[in-house]
Amino acid sequence: MNIFIINSGSSSIKYQLFKMPNTKPICTGLVERIGLENSIITHKLLKGDEEKIIRKTMDLVDHEAGLQQVAELLTDKEVGVIKDPREIEAVGHRVVHGGESFASTTMITKEVKAEIKKLFSLAPLHNPANYLGIEVAEKIFTLAKQIAVFDTAFHQTMPPVAYRYAIPQSFYSERGIRAYGFHGTSHKYVTAKTLQYLKNDKAKIITIHLGNGCSMTAVNAGVSIDTSMGFGPLNGLIMGTRSGDIDPSIIFHLVNQLGYSLDQVNNLLNKQSGMMGLTGFSDMRDILKGIAAGNEQAELAYDMYAYRIKKYIGSYAAVLNGLDAIVFTAGVGENDCAIRQMICAEMDFLGIKLDEEKNKVRSASLREINTDDSPVKILVVPTNEELEIVEQCFELIEKQPSVLS
Repeated sequence: MNIFIINSGSSSIKYQLFKMPNTKPICTGLVERIGLENSIITHKLLKGDEEKIIRKTMDLVDHEAGLQQVAELLTDKEVGVIKDPREIEAVGHRVVHGGESFASTTMITKEVKAEIKKLFSLAPLHNPANYLGIEVAEKIFTLAKQIAVFDTAFHQTMPPVAYRYAIPQSFYSERGIRAYGFHGTSHKYVTAKTLQYLKNDKAKIITIHLGNGCSMTAVNAGVSIDTSMGFGPLNGLIMGTRSGDIDPSIIFHLVNQLGYSLDQVNNLLNKQSGMMGLTGFSDMRDILKGIAAGNEQAELAYDMYAYRIKKYIGSYAAVLNGLDAIVFTAGVGENDCAIRQMICAEMDFLGIKLDEEKNKVRSASLREINTDDSPVKILVVPTNEELEIVEQCFELIEKQPSVLS
């Protein structure tokens, strides 16, 4: 079964094609700079251990033009992997915000699209782009079933004590203002891998997704019970350009005393804060270079980043009433051994004991980096959101085989 996975951004499209039930993609790609001059398509063919890369530069006015070029690559006489776009039987879409309407992977209908559209105001940077990806895919892959996988779905198991805010009831009941959480596709994927590795489906774990965006989730027996991101993806940990937790009084001070507009505050907290605001860099590799060169501000930012994560580990261990494992994932979590060491330092009271030599080993596989006598496992689990999406789509189709008939 040919299942095509699309992750549509405001000016980009990530994609992978799987021939399920084989979970290794047969091609992957990225379309960048859509709507700008010199758009770039990077298309990778994967056959066994061989990888062939095709790069194209052209002007792509919109997402439809970009996806049309991808369809041409998929069906190209020399490098194509299918003969016709109609051979794609299902298209899986990453949709960032599902609100309270969607707690699981969902077949896309007119009604589902209308609901996704209603949620634009809750994720103005993401849902419109995700919606556009659905509209374009419907035009190009005309026989495919369109399926939505929601980033918020994994966190729909959180209890009210975790997702409600202490503001008047009407803001929740009438306006849907509550914590939703994000990165759910990644947290769900690494949770499943961790439970399988531990051979314990009742394990209490904390998953730590550290990329440009960062979030943590308290997981009890495979179920999300709390997560650091909230109503939007700004809350919680210090991120590449986002502030994370901040006293709301600062916003009022910026507007009322310093003359900032709300748009300026929004831009400040989302795009100019976090590690970028503290150091001038959002990439951890640049910050590590700064630390090596004696940059005290970079060192402070790194300390703050780790400190915030440690605070959340403590609070989530309390919520879980115990801890079996902590899990590092995503770009920084998987590759930055120094930040993992800082986070795990002086955490032995919680049973977290890092093995420094194991921590330095680089690998693309799931690995254990705790000492042999550590009561809590410390794992590095590479995330794979596209694989999680395709597996959820395939599972939905297997449960409802009539949808392809």
